[in-house]
Amino acid sequence: MIVHSAEFVKSATKPAEYPPPGLREIAFCGRSNVGKSSCLNALAQRKALARVSRTPGRTRLINFFDLRVAETLENPQEIRFADLPGYGFASGPKSETKQWQQMIEKYLGSRPDALVVLVDGELGAQPSDIEMVRWAESLGRKVIAVATKLDKLARSRRKQQTDKIAGQLAVREVIAFSAKERFGVEELWHALLSV
Repeated sequence: MIVHSAEFVKSATKPAEYPPPGLREIAFCGRSNVGKSSCLNALAQRKALARVSRTPGRTRLINFFDLRVAETLENPQEIRFADLPGYGFASGPKSETKQWQQMIEKYLGSRPDALVVLVDGELGAQPSDIEMVRWAESLGRKVIAVATKLDKLARSRRKQQTDKIAGQLAVREVIAFSAKERFGVEELWHALLSV
């Protein structure tokens, strides 16, 4: 995939602050520290498009990014990514947690064409991951499931683990992904551009 441009557009907490609609829009969600920012940076072929933190719960806004991409040098397509706050974060007061939840519910109910649900490949799908997939499906959103951090598993275990996660989420396919070893990037791009 050729990434012609990738830029941060804006952060938002409510619909009035969202960038104007019109582009194909893909939301990225998952538990805190699952590797959303690392995944976005790997897709964008940038080191720091999205801020990476070791501390769970750092992303507290919806961050929008616009990219122009193409499979060849010609005919680039525009696509928008929305990086959502992680669910299941450990830090933050309960009132703030409720506000974040409402912000995500409003966004998912109105905007994205698809939802990339990132699951920690080492841990497998957690109840909150399963709940997110079911909720997205109930909204009529296409779900793309991705197992991150699979570089931490032996190669011989990766297929078995993605099959297990697919079963847990009740989805047909889970993309095996590692931002560190850069596998799964092309497969994920293919899924994103087929939305």
